[in-house]
Amino acid sequence: MSSGFSVFRVGISFVIMCSFYMPTVDSLLELSPQKYFSTLQPGKASLAYFCQADSPRTSVFLEELNEAVRPLQDYGISVAKVNCVKEEISRYCGKEKDLMKAYLFKGNILLREFPTDTLFDVNAIVAHVLFALLFNEVKYITNLEDLQNIENALKGKANIIFSYVRAIGIPEHRAVMEAAFVYGTTYQFVLTTEIALLESLGSEDVEYAHLYFFHCKLVLDLTQQCRRTLMEQPLTTLNIHLFIKTMKAPLLTEVAEDPQQVSTVHLQLGLPLVFIVSQQATYEADRRTAEWVAWRLLGKAGVLLLLRDSLEVNIPQHANVVFKRAEKGVPVEFLVLHDVDLIISHVEHNTHIEEIQEDEDDDMEGPDIDVQDDEVAETVFRDRKRKLPLELTVELTEETFNATVMASDSIVLFYAGWQAVSMAFLQSYVDVAVKLKGTSTMLLTRINCADWSDVCTKQNVTEFPILKMYKKGENPVSYAGMLGTKDLLKFIQLNRISYPVNITSIQEAEEYLSGELYKDLISYSSVSVLGLFSPTMTTAKEDFSEAGNDLKGYVITGIYSEEDVLLLSNKYAASLPALLLARHTEGKIESIPLAITRAEDIVQIVTDALLEMFPEITVENLPSYFRLQKPLLILFSDGSINPQYKKAILTLVKQKYLDSLTPCWLNLKNTPVGRRILRAYFDPLPPLPVLVLVNLHSGGQVFAFPSDQAIIEENLVLWLKKLEAGLENHITILPAQEWKPPLPAYDFLSMMDAATSQHSTRKIPKCMKETDVQENDKEQHEDKSAVRKEPIETLRIKHWNRSNWFKEAEKSFRHDKELCSKVN
Repeated sequence: MSSGFSVFRVGISFVIMCSFYMPTVDSLLELSPQKYFSTLQPGKASLAYFCQADSPRTSVFLEELNEAVRPLQDYGISVAKVNCVKEEISRYCGKEKDLMKAYLFKGNILLREFPTDTLFDVNAIVAHVLFALLFNEVKYITNLEDLQNIENALKGKANIIFSYVRAIGIPEHRAVMEAAFVYGTTYQFVLTTEIALLESLGSEDVEYAHLYFFHCKLVLDLTQQCRRTLMEQPLTTLNIHLFIKTMKAPLLTEVAEDPQQVSTVHLQLGLPLVFIVSQQATYEADRRTAEWVAWRLLGKAGVLLLLRDSLEVNIPQHANVVFKRAEKGVPVEFLVLHDVDLIISHVEHNTHIEEIQEDEDDDMEGPDIDVQDDEVAETVFRDRKRKLPLELTVELTEETFNATVMASDSIVLFYAGWQAVSMAFLQSYVDVAVKLKGTSTMLLTRINCADWSDVCTKQNVTEFPILKMYKKGENPVSYAGMLGTKDLLKFIQLNRISYPVNITSIQEAEEYLSGELYKDLISYSSVSVLGLFSPTMTTAKEDFSEAGNDLKGYVITGIYSEEDVLLLSNKYAASLPALLLARHTEGKIESIPLAITRAEDIVQIVTDALLEMFPEITVENLPSYFRLQKPLLILFSDGSINPQYKKAILTLVKQKYLDSLTPCWLNLKNTPVGRRILRAYFDPLPPLPVLVLVNLHSGGQVFAFPSDQAIIEENLVLWLKKLEAGLENHITILPAQEWKPPLPAYDFLSMMDAATSQHSTRKIPKCMKETDVQENDKEQHEDKSAVRKEPIETLRIKHWNRSNWFKEAEKSFRHDKELCSKVN
């Protein structure tokens, strides 16, 4: 926000001193030290890099610098290299270690030193230079308190552009810096690389860069929070520029002319216009509605209040919304939309089509050799310069492994430094360490199997990454869940106690079922399972204890087998042996009889009972429901679903109408790839919400619930009966071909299956049972147990490409044999 940067914009020279000459850097100016320092002028900035002659290590850096010449010149920054010569003495042409730094000057004053490995490519060069020069325009913060202080200081004065990038020097950071160069005197830019700060703003998807516009200028009450608008497009310089332009445009404009003739800045920026049709009698209410719609569509469309009474052009009497696309020559649409959510859905639905088509066209052009085939590998490569706080985890070696896991309860991450999935999981592991800092009783450790293969072999590690928990007096347990922070944190927190918990009184059992006994764990497991057995049911209790041990880390389990167990079983109408499932979020307790008490059957019963009756389908939970092998009844919604729709479907579930189906819903805001799924079903796309039945497991037919009917119980039952009778026509049939990698060399899963097919399998969803770690502490203890399969709901989820999750589910999950071939 300071005006002091104006001097930089007069002229900035970016100079690199180096004597190693290559033809690829001919466009760089070459100067001697004396000539360089003589060209420095007050108020101008320059970056100097010094190295001795004939230094081949500088070639890669100079190639990247050569690529940065043109973009830097666009900002008035000249680029040069300076040859160090023996005849001219300069302290910057000194020791070898000094030659790995770049020095930023303002005039003759040294402003900043950069290690050259931070300037690893053209994006990093541009980003670092602008970041250093824009020290007043861009405030870097690390915690929520700093952000709140800046926000409070600017209320009533200026707006804020807050951005999160995963690391300094990546393309998103460069885009933010370039935007700050242009708009830094108008808005206060705030930057962070802290995930925790982004999460504190309510952002759930922290894997990508975010940019928010804080509307603080209109806020006069210091107790009032600035309204925030999230930029939903990827962080590129052009997208940020367009986003800021829309933030500067009027929130709401009143017009009284033909919508076909109206033009605003939104149309110029490629955004549609939404006209809320008003008349004199309902003007105030219509204006409030229009303002609410305008805030919801800010950055996505322009919103105008169209005064019907003042129009010379006739608007259809039934129409209350007019929609005008950004494309020239396209006639306006007259709509009847009585719900704000329907207006939002219509706009977002109609502004995604072109973008999706463009993406698909890009895909058809052929592979980009600079983009990894594996999305995980690409992410790891992009974040290769991100510094992780590895000091929060203990690095183990062959000498320290045995002593460490014997001395304290430990969690060990076995990974390979060369493998992309391992490095991606390492980021999640470190993020968990950050969340548990100062609170965990478990020691978080890691060992690189690429360096210490013998240790990993003795611990029965046959794939990477693997995480194992070692507790004194217990068998090691392998983590078999998702490779994200949330599920890993749940696993660690739920393993703070041993399972199943031995309940010793009726009062303690009631506290257990109410959630009071372990209320600090309820946020990680919304369901608690209590096994009820008479004291004489020895075998059944042993089987349940085995099942509870297998389920630990996924759900809270307890056992009650005292003499007065009948009092509890009678209260909940449960015939012994039985399970009581306490669903804490719903405040319900249900009983399940145990006709068969084998451990694997109990595990399956609990696993099925944990499934929701009408879940929101996500990338993470799709396998759990897909394995049921039932047609999917999916309600696609652009946001939260109407409570009436949910009530109608849940009613049919309870009345057993949907026993042969898996009812679920998909929120396009949380799972954007759902739009691609809809494009496979519909052409053109229908307005949302839309209900479809997808028969993935036999035939691939897709049926759509009639759009002109309300989603109520009576209509749903009638539609389902027509489907059963074969009276409904499908809208499409999904192709049966199997999805495969583009090249055989990329088919890592098949190679793993072939290499591990000799191993034994296990039931769902037990954790590994492994030998006790307590052996002679002078020897390296081994994990000799048979390796068990992961739960089906977690199979291969580690390797999924997020953008193809549904496609993989539709195709790859057709083959049960393939699903069950992966071993631990």
